[in-house]
Amino acid sequence: MINNDTIVALATASGSGAIAVIRLSGKDAIRYVDKHFRSVKDNKSLINQKSHTIHLGHIIDGTREIDEVLVSIFKNPNSYTGENVVEISCHGSQYIQQEIIQLFLRTGCRMADAGEFTLRAFLNGKLDLSQAEAVADLIASDNAASHQIAMQQMRGGFSSEIAKLREELMNFASLIELELDFAEEDVEFADRTQFKELIDRISFVLKRLIDSFAVGNVIKNGIPVAIVGEPNVGKSTLLNALLNEERAIVSDIAGTTRDTIEDEISIGGIGFRFIDTAGIRETEDVVESIGIKKTFEKMEQAQVVVLLFSAEEFKTESQRLKIEIEKIKNRFPQKPLIIIANKIDKLTNNELEKLQSQFENLHLLSAKTGIGVEALKEKLTGFVNTGALRNNETIVTNTRHYDSLLKAFEEINKVKSDLEMGLSGDLLAIDIRQALYHFGEITGEITTDDLLGNIFANFCIGK
Repeated sequence: MINNDTIVALATASGSGAIAVIRLSGKDAIRYVDKHFRSVKDNKSLINQKSHTIHLGHIIDGTREIDEVLVSIFKNPNSYTGENVVEISCHGSQYIQQEIIQLFLRTGCRMADAGEFTLRAFLNGKLDLSQAEAVADLIASDNAASHQIAMQQMRGGFSSEIAKLREELMNFASLIELELDFAEEDVEFADRTQFKELIDRISFVLKRLIDSFAVGNVIKNGIPVAIVGEPNVGKSTLLNALLNEERAIVSDIAGTTRDTIEDEISIGGIGFRFIDTAGIRETEDVVESIGIKKTFEKMEQAQVVVLLFSAEEFKTESQRLKIEIEKIKNRFPQKPLIIIANKIDKLTNNELEKLQSQFENLHLLSAKTGIGVEALKEKLTGFVNTGALRNNETIVTNTRHYDSLLKAFEEINKVKSDLEMGLSGDLLAIDIRQALYHFGEITGEITTDDLLGNIFANFCIGK
């Protein structure tokens, strides 16, 4: 996949702005820019300038001046891609951006593919594959937790942990393979007791990493929370209170929400995606019926279900609500269920005490006045185990890594079983090789063009 083309792309977001950055990478990147650069003070050549320097001048097309720019030079191998890299900071006019890019396309560059700058960084040994994937995660991070995980992975925290396990396993694998060369002498170079201890330790670490995916996946993608209940109990008002904006239509007329409304916020550094659903009730309205059907679909997809009811309505009669709670618990036994009594501002203290006595772990709230909203946010963050984040432990967020870890864990367990049964070195070697293969898949020691194509196709162009 390595080629000698010089590539060019807009590195900043498309559209107009104060400035834009156009990036070039390749053997001829500096030469191509020098051809169209005129220094402000003297007629210096960019080719002769030191790496990591910035130069003020103009980009010119023949005698036509396109823009006054700052040109940053990074010479190989001390650049992001490991090649010669030039970054041109120009004014953010879309016209100027396109004029400069088109100029270099005519000069001999080609447009960069999605993620090609980071792909070249990987191919040139500047990043391993898991670090390269973390670049995309960092760009996509929209809360403190996902940002922290991406930064840790980009610094090589996950890679170094995997590389260390792989190296130790490789050392023992070499001794096992050596035994095969002396099979007739019946000698053992690999201490089986030490080897078993290593396998136990690798198994423990893999299990921890695999288990961390449950937390990492929701941190990366956000935690979907379905807000459900009968019509007119304040679901849309609660959504607006959580988002601190008028996102959903609020009305005294029952059945106003006929479709699901979704929005995301960050609470305590964790992303939550709240889903305001249509009120659950018996209805002959065709459109409302479709909305109610979607409500149950969203409950199926949600990680947390918030059941809202009107405290005013159920302050004396609660049996119907208890039946509804049991239905949800029976249908979704694995999902956390938060039961909320809304509109508590309309009840007296005695009525609130009576209501609380009827329901276990009842959350009291007034979406209209904001009472209990902050406490609800704290309750939601309690469903996410962020202890690993605070301790800066490795958390797996990537589905590809998770899949490779599962396969490596399976092979390690086979090796463990082989040792317990006292199987010969040649059989041990087969399972060890497979485990090493799956370790190598994560960091990129073992890759295919198809795999790389799939990974970097998800990057933005310019990165």
